[in-house]
Order: sequence, then structure tokens, then C-alpha cells
Amino acid sequence: MAEEELEALRKQRLAELQAKHGDPGDAAQQEAKHREAEMRNSILAQVLDQSARARLSNLALVKPEKTKGVENYLIQMARYGQLNGKFNRRKVMDSDEDDDY
Repeated sequence: MAEEELEALRKQRLAELQAKHGDPGDAAQQEAKHREAEMRNSILAQVLDQSARARLSNLALVKPEKTKGVENYLIQMARYGQLNGKFNRRKVMDSDEDDDY
């Protein structure tokens, strides 16, 4: 066989193996995303009551980018200790209407 044919077979086999087993770098990325999502959910669970979480879930169905902004705003406030107590539905609706985050 020619060198080109061998190289083509190697590339094809490598692609098959990666498709079958997944790329190791991809698994690490997925794990990092999973850990980040868990951390976000943990922080949000600490600063939001049930009605506020429900409000954000409903908002996420309609305006996912706005939900992400509100969540980021709340997480940032929580990290800097600027939140006093849990947010309820009314406070989330108020911050949802604010465009300063």
C-alpha cells in the first residue's frame, strides 16, 4: 500500500475510535461545565426561595438571555455579600425589570 492510503486508513480509524469512545478533551470540558452548573445552582438555591426559583424558571422559557443576566447578577451579589436574606418572587420580578445588571 502506498503511504497516502495508509495515512487515510489511520485517520479513518482514529475518527471511528473517537466517535465511539468520545474525545478525552471533550469529556473534561463537559465535566467542567457540569461543575459550573452545579455551583450556580447551589448559589441560587441559597439566595432564592421556591417562588423566586419558579419565577426564574418561567422567565427562562421566554427570555433565556435575560434569565442568565438576572442569575449572574444574583450570583455576583451573593459572592460579594450584598444580599440580605433570600430573594422572593417579588424581588426577582423587580430585578427582572431592572436593566442595570
